[in-house]
Amino acid sequence: MRKTLLAACLAVPLLGLSLSAAAADATGRWKTIDSDTGKPKSIVEITRAANGTLSGRIIELLNPSKPNPVCDKCKDDRKNKPITGMEIIRGMKADGANEWSGGTILKPDEGKVYKSKMELIDGGKKLEVSGCIAFICKSQTWIRQ
Repeated sequence: MRKTLLAACLAVPLLGLSLSAAAADATGRWKTIDSDTGKPKSIVEITRAANGTLSGRIIELLNPSKPNPVCDKCKDDRKNKPITGMEIIRGMKADGANEWSGGTILKPDEGKVYKSKMELIDGGKKLEVSGCIAFICKSQTWIRQ
């Protein structure tokens, strides 16, 4: 009986740690919100590579301006590739408990690649994503799906 009680007492704090670790994880699906219009733009799925870096792909475009758009303004390996399925976040590394940096984010409608950082906010329900060129930065808040 004592061993069972002791095991239960030890398991409860560990359960709390695993739940908070899950909340502090940016992997999953996120609804992107256009910072200019405030309207939902796409669904991005963020995954973790074997080396621990995060990447993200557009898995769905919400109300695209034309059917099956491609990244005609891209200048890298994504040029003229379909935007749906495209990797837009690359190489994000953990930079603290709820923060990632050191990677890049692509804005497909402009074809521009920005240095990026991300931070979980609102208990892991939202992800603040920013892209910067030099000292000029723009942020969006994405919502966990």
